[in-house]
Amino acid sequence: MGLIVRGAKNAFRNSIRTVSIILILAVSVGMALVMLMALKTVEAKIASVKGSVGNYISISPAGIRGFEGGGELLSNADADSIGKIAHVKKVVKSINDRLTNGENTNLQPAIEAGSFGNRQRAQETNGTSENAPRNFSMPVMITGTNDLSVTSNLNVSKFDLSSGEKFDENSSDLVALIGTDLASKNNLSVNSTFQAYGKDVKVVGIFDGGNRFANASAAMPLKSLQNLSSQNDQVSQITVEADSIDTVASVTQEIKTKLGDKADVTSQQDSSQNAIKPLENIRTISSYSLIGALLAGAVIIFLTMVMIVRERRREIGVLKAIGASNAIVMAQFTVEALVFTLTSGVVGIVLGLILSNPVLNVLVNNSGSAQENPGGGGRQMMMRFAGGAQNTLRDLHAVVGWEIILYGLLAAILIAIIGSAVPAYLIAKVRPAEVLRSE
Repeated sequence: MGLIVRGAKNAFRNSIRTVSIILILAVSVGMALVMLMALKTVEAKIASVKGSVGNYISISPAGIRGFEGGGELLSNADADSIGKIAHVKKVVKSINDRLTNGENTNLQPAIEAGSFGNRQRAQETNGTSENAPRNFSMPVMITGTNDLSVTSNLNVSKFDLSSGEKFDENSSDLVALIGTDLASKNNLSVNSTFQAYGKDVKVVGIFDGGNRFANASAAMPLKSLQNLSSQNDQVSQITVEADSIDTVASVTQEIKTKLGDKADVTSQQDSSQNAIKPLENIRTISSYSLIGALLAGAVIIFLTMVMIVRERRREIGVLKAIGASNAIVMAQFTVEALVFTLTSGVVGIVLGLILSNPVLNVLVNNSGSAQENPGGGGRQMMMRFAGGAQNTLRDLHAVVGWEIILYGLLAAILIAIIGSAVPAYLIAKVRPAEVLRSE
């Protein structure tokens, strides 16, 4: 106990030097804490981005987009072969078709043709919107799918079941889910039936798709729609989920190799990487700055203790002469350094908490501006991805918690031990007679 008290008192023997050392070390510890908070915040954000987006790969027949273009549909066999690729977590197949009142269904469309619909109809019939058939009826979009959980294949922004239940996606039963607007337009409810392709189809549920287009559509099990629409074994869209964002690129390449020129394959890899790249820049800057701040603090305390130890060589000689061991001498100076750094650490933690978000904002602005024009259309790509990487960066706020504060104190202790142990050990090895004689 006497050793600790003596070391603590020695730290305040020269008040001007003590205050100067504490202030300088406080800046170093504060900067280290700021960089640590930035590092933890960015790593959490990167993990969040990777976990929520970027894992899906979209595959469509080459030359076909929805009901536009031309080409050959893909097959169930194509989808099954994709499912055997390493790192593929899920394969979702779908087939789309249009139900037209008076032709292959008795459903009344829930969306009026309007000027846009009539114009499309006129173009299809080589006419003009003015002389398009007045009885033109908008088609009802229907999708067959083997997985209702992947809503992108259903062209909905959400999928909330208003009533009834979901169908078995792997069945071939003549059942369907219909949007709320389509149900209201045709006075349909759960257990009602409607005609499609000359067959009675039972409504097992009604869903809210989040927009008028989705709520005017219908969905069936994949096999059911394939059979009814005479598109057996055919699919118009395949969505693949990779097991992580890190494997998307390799899975995408494998799919392109396997399907060749019969399919167009796209992924969210590029757009998600555009969001992650500025975050990784901040992480790199924070990592190097953290190391630099710790080293700077260690060098400061090292030089300080070298100076203090050299000034007190006579005191060390007396301690050695009365029987103090090298370990005791080292421990006394280490305690003194710990008092310096722990006091600085408390001040540094306060500075770190105050400066964490302003410094993080500076890093964000610099990284964001570096991504403004990464080469042509880079900015548009970022803006399309979840509001853009700038939105991702704007959501960053330094994470402050007891864990971070504890890390800051540990960093201060580490600086003290490294910076004081070496000079104290070197001076403690001198012989008392040599020290006293030189004095």
